[in-house]
Amino acid sequence: MQVDANATVQVRGGARSLAALVAAIRLKQWTKNLIVFGPLVFAYDLLSPRLLARVMVTFVAFCLLSSSIYVANDLFDAESDRQHPIKQLRPIASGTLSTSRALLLALALGVAGLALAAAAGLPVVLAAAAYVALMLGYSALLKQLVVLDVFCIAGGFVLRAVSGALAIHVVISPWLYLCTALLALFLALSKRQNELLVLRDSAGSHRRSLDEYSPEMLEQMTSIVTACTIMAYALYTFSAKSLPADHSMMLTIPFVLYGIFRYYYLVHRRSLGGAPELVLLHDIPLMLDVILWAATAIGVLYWK
Repeated sequence: MQVDANATVQVRGGARSLAALVAAIRLKQWTKNLIVFGPLVFAYDLLSPRLLARVMVTFVAFCLLSSSIYVANDLFDAESDRQHPIKQLRPIASGTLSTSRALLLALALGVAGLALAAAAGLPVVLAAAAYVALMLGYSALLKQLVVLDVFCIAGGFVLRAVSGALAIHVVISPWLYLCTALLALFLALSKRQNELLVLRDSAGSHRRSLDEYSPEMLEQMTSIVTACTIMAYALYTFSAKSLPADHSMMLTIPFVLYGIFRYYYLVHRRSLGGAPELVLLHDIPLMLDVILWAATAIGVLYWK
């Protein structure tokens, strides 16, 4: 009976450790890496098995690299996360994942991700290395610098899109990169708004840069970025040379408008926005809007 009890304890301990590892790599965040498929779609090569395979390799590489960064970020933020009502439950902050194991996990994921990126070509691995350097700099220091913190987040998204283009050796319209950067800025600013709303007077103790923001400042910045995002995407749909000459891509504009306004509503009326990937996965109207946008865009590009 004693042996069985010990075995049960070991099994439960192993299950908890595995659950902690899975939680630390944040699988739900992998949806952000889908942006690497953008260049493939807009280059009219989505149906090419060879190119699709290269982008899939790039996607998996960035999933591993982003998870490595998330673990490293949690190592940097363990102390401040313990003061956050939600982040205190993260494996490292809560103590369910030891610092030594977390460090080994981050290194293993990082090496595996770079190795896989190298399989997609030298340009891809260089872009991936730039992404890792930027995100490590963000986790260690740059996220404490007001305004620069949200630009780093936007830069990470742009590097994902650039990697998708490098993987298939195509030149993508600068409009696509601009729209990606602006949308990422919108999401980052919305996240800062949510943090101020949730943490209130203790925001500065969680992250120093939050003391430099104010709700009014973030509101104005978000309004500017929202307008720029909508205008940039609208101009992209009828001015990019790679899109259909009949300007039919403009059919996707209403979906972009609704998606941005819906997300804006969720941030301000539902106090969401702290985790964009969760908002996308749990808000049915927003999820349907993204699906309809993707279906319409693919239909416009490939219906010939």
